[in-house]
Amino acid sequence: MTLAWTSSCIKYLLFVFNLLFVITGIIILSLGVSIKAYFTNYDFFLDDKYFSTPNLLIAIGTIIFLVAFFGCCGAIKESFCMTITFSVLLILIFVLEFAAGISGYVLRNQTADFLVGKLNSTMYQYEPNKTDANASRVWDGIQTEFKCCGVHNYTDWYGVKQLQEMLPLSCCGPQWGSVGTGSCNANTNTLYQKGCVEGFGEFVEDNAFTLASAALVLAFIQLLGIIFACHLSKQIKKNYETV
Repeated sequence: MTLAWTSSCIKYLLFVFNLLFVITGIIILSLGVSIKAYFTNYDFFLDDKYFSTPNLLIAIGTIIFLVAFFGCCGAIKESFCMTITFSVLLILIFVLEFAAGISGYVLRNQTADFLVGKLNSTMYQYEPNKTDANASRVWDGIQTEFKCCGVHNYTDWYGVKQLQEMLPLSCCGPQWGSVGTGSCNANTNTLYQKGCVEGFGEFVEDNAFTLASAALVLAFIQLLGIIFACHLSKQIKKNYETV
């Protein structure tokens, strides 16, 4: 009687966990898609490795829906085979999420050094008054959105010959009372003092940290599912042996 009650209890706990498991899958999938969309806007500056973690989470979120099917069916039907399959797949997902979490933290720590090199190399491709040029468009977009200028500060632009000791207009905020296109230089009151390694770098680091934290937290939550599934499998096997 105690064995039957324990098996039934674990069965319904596993069923409830599967509902939560599907919710975590939706969260992981949504998070991966959202951050990949954010990063895509700046793919000119970002390496493929910054898209690997979001892509992995998108894949995990998709797989979770299939895995949840085995868990629900295995729990309701008390199928030893399906419950074991669910346990194995849960362990695989746990490993993948743990790997995604670690890679996210690694990327976060490497972001500053990576961006310094990437920003330094692309700023020399900047062409003033050519908004259709990829480097110009992305640089102007980043400096405007993150209110930054240059790599470390505005003086980095002085090495770009095309600008002739001037600064991109995107290095300065709106200038009240300016007529026409205006200008931007070291004496402009609205000049952004912060470098883009700091401004844009914080954005990339924060998103990498969000990915890593979410992956690790959800991975450890799913350990409960592994425990429930393994215990239910053990109970089902015992019931088969006693029949």
